[in-house]
Amino acid sequence: MTYLLGGNKQTQERRMRSVFKRGGMDFSAARVAILNVLKGARAGDLPRLLHWIKTTSDFDEFISNNDDVILRSIAEDLRHSLPKEAMLDSEHTALQKLQEQTKPTVHIDAFLYDENCIDSLCEKGKMSRNYCLTCGSHRTAPLEFISHSFSLTEVKFLYHHVLPDLTGKVLVDVGSRLGVVLFGGYFHSSASHLWGVEMNADFCQLQEAIIAKYQLCERVKVVNADICTQASLLQNADVVVMNNVFEYFLDRSQQARCWEFIYQNVRKKGSLLVTVPSLEKSLAELQVDIQLNQWVEAVPLHYDVYLEEDADREALEEINLYKIL
Repeated sequence: MTYLLGGNKQTQERRMRSVFKRGGMDFSAARVAILNVLKGARAGDLPRLLHWIKTTSDFDEFISNNDDVILRSIAEDLRHSLPKEAMLDSEHTALQKLQEQTKPTVHIDAFLYDENCIDSLCEKGKMSRNYCLTCGSHRTAPLEFISHSFSLTEVKFLYHHVLPDLTGKVLVDVGSRLGVVLFGGYFHSSASHLWGVEMNADFCQLQEAIIAKYQLCERVKVVNADICTQASLLQNADVVVMNNVFEYFLDRSQQARCWEFIYQNVRKKGSLLVTVPSLEKSLAELQVDIQLNQWVEAVPLHYDVYLEEDADREALEEINLYKIL
C-alpha cells in the first residue's frame, strides 16, 4: 500500500500522523507503511518531511512510556501537597539564603513544574518569569530560578546515560527531599535498593506517602536522619547521589562537617559518586582537608547523547560523575 503526500505541509503531516494512528498492523506492516509514505513524498518536500519527523512533538503520545506517565502522576500528587514554590516553613536556612541572593531568586522545583507547567501558570497570572526593576513601571528583568530537584529529563539522563546498569546495586540519595531520584530510579533503573536520607521530617512524610500510594516499598526506603549518622549506609553504597545537597540547607561549618564525613565513608573502590555541582565547586569555599585526586577520578560524560526536545543542556552539564579510587 502506498500513501502519496501531495498537497501542502499541513496535509502531508496529517497523512503521516494517520499512518502512526492506523490500528491493526503488526511491526512489519507498519514499518512498510511508513517507508511507503516517505517514498511517496515529492522529492522537494522530502527533506522538510524528514526534518518534521525528527523535531515534531506530535508523536509524543506514541513514545511516552508508562513509567514517565506514572512519574508525572507522582509530580502532580506532590504539587497538590506543597505550596507553589515547593518550599516549607521548616526550611529556615534555605528560605533565608534565597532572600540573600544578590538578584531576586525564586525556587521552582524542576520535577514538579516543567516548562509547560510554568508557561501555563504565567498565562494564568499565578507565576512570573520577571520582576519589576522600578515598582509600578514596565521595566522588568528575568527572575533567577533555582531548583532543589532534578527534572524528569535530568532523571532520565542520570539513569540512562550517566550511570551504568544498576542491577543488584544499592543507590543512596543524600538529601532526598521529594524523592525524585528514588522514584526515577525505581522506574528507570534496575537498582535493587534505593535509599533516601533526608533530615527534614516533613519531606520524609511526603516521600513515604508516595511510596505507599504507588507501592514502591520493595525497593525504595527513606531514612529521616542527618547523613553524618549513616556511615554504614554510605560504606555499602554502590552509587551515592548528591544534588545541591548542602549549600542551601547548612551553614559553612556544617557543610564542611558533612563533606568530611562523606569523604571518610564513601570509600568502596569502584563505587560511583554523582554530584551537582562539581566537587571542586562545592568544596572551593569550605575549610576541609579533602584530597580529591586521592579519593575520586572524574568520569567524562557525553551530554550530546541526550537530545530530547525539552533537554536543558546547561542543567545536564551540571551533573558530574566520579569513580571512587
